[in-house]
Amino acid sequence: MITCRLCGSEELAGVVDLGATPPCELFLTAEQLAAPEPTYPLHLRVCTQCWLAQLPPLITPEETFTEYAYFSSFSTSWVEHARRFVDGAGLRPGSFVVEVASNDGYLLQHVVERGVRCLGIEPSANVGRAAVEKGVPTLTAFLSPELGQRVRAEHGPADLVVANNVYAHIPDVVGFTKGLRALVADDGRVSIEVQHLLTLMELNQFDTIYHEHFQYYTVASAQRALAGGGLHLVDVELLPTHGGSIRLWAQPGEAPVSQRVVDVLAQEKAAGLHELSGYQDFAARVAKVRRDLLRFLIDAADAGKTVVGYGAPGKGNTLLNYCGIRPDLLAYTVDRNPYKHGRFTPGSRIPVLAPERIAADRPDYVLVLPWNLRDELVEQLSYVREWGGRLVFPIPRLEVVG
Repeated sequence: MITCRLCGSEELAGVVDLGATPPCELFLTAEQLAAPEPTYPLHLRVCTQCWLAQLPPLITPEETFTEYAYFSSFSTSWVEHARRFVDGAGLRPGSFVVEVASNDGYLLQHVVERGVRCLGIEPSANVGRAAVEKGVPTLTAFLSPELGQRVRAEHGPADLVVANNVYAHIPDVVGFTKGLRALVADDGRVSIEVQHLLTLMELNQFDTIYHEHFQYYTVASAQRALAGGGLHLVDVELLPTHGGSIRLWAQPGEAPVSQRVVDVLAQEKAAGLHELSGYQDFAARVAKVRRDLLRFLIDAADAGKTVVGYGAPGKGNTLLNYCGIRPDLLAYTVDRNPYKHGRFTPGSRIPVLAPERIAADRPDYVLVLPWNLRDELVEQLSYVREWGGRLVFPIPRLEVVG
């Protein structure tokens, strides 16, 4: 029996079933192409008691994050987003900042530049090494209540704890939240950025559903999750990152919630996300995205047009596998991360090459897989127009620009 990981209820309703796919960041080497590739069901459900949208924990964080293919600093817009956050965080010379899932130091490097004491906690050893090379002190570990207490005892309580794009990646929601509580000072703050389920639903962002994301939050469900670990939501910001995110501000002590919390809760309720009605047509809209994209790719192939991809993000692998796209429809994709070069996308087995290959081959169309970085990538790929090439964005609906 599948039960809700937040409240334990057995009343879970299906939202969308994307079939079975491999873990989205397990890129294959050429030698692995001849070996079996495990796949796992990708069926999003929502708890009708606490309204946490979730996937069953079919893989463990250790399987995904011990060695990881995602390096945050390859997105210049994301590094700039982190810099602006640090600029506005009100840090003082005596402050202590801890970031959980600190990746390659994309955010804490800005804290180090200000001479403020900090510590990154990053489970992926290969990514954490990149942070250390930038001068960011980094502990290789998964956060738990026990680790939080140990870090607090060794380094002191943190004035600010940051957890960006990790609150969806942990199956033990309450335990992780207790770890955050252990890290933060009694008068400190916790900042959590996570994709907003409201925009995921409204903008057909089904490709952000993959196995390393165990849950998807409304402000209402996040408020319950934080309270389960001893933190109280006091404010929320709506952000454009990752197609639409929320920045949750929480603290140990109880305090009135801001008007922004009240307003976003009202938006969610108006969209039907605090009841089952808001989830019932999502699967049909997702199926239309698939049909439209496949129709475009098949028509392009029949017309002798060349289509390649840009980017190899985890979300792209959900899209490719759900749509059944293979190298006959997408010859290859490119990525700025050298770790992925010469490898193949999981499941769809599309080659991943260096970005320079696009200019060399001059394809007719470039399918942009990290559509959430649209502004950044339209600028990066402006050279495609030199030979009449066009960019294709699959989500929230098929759009061909150029």
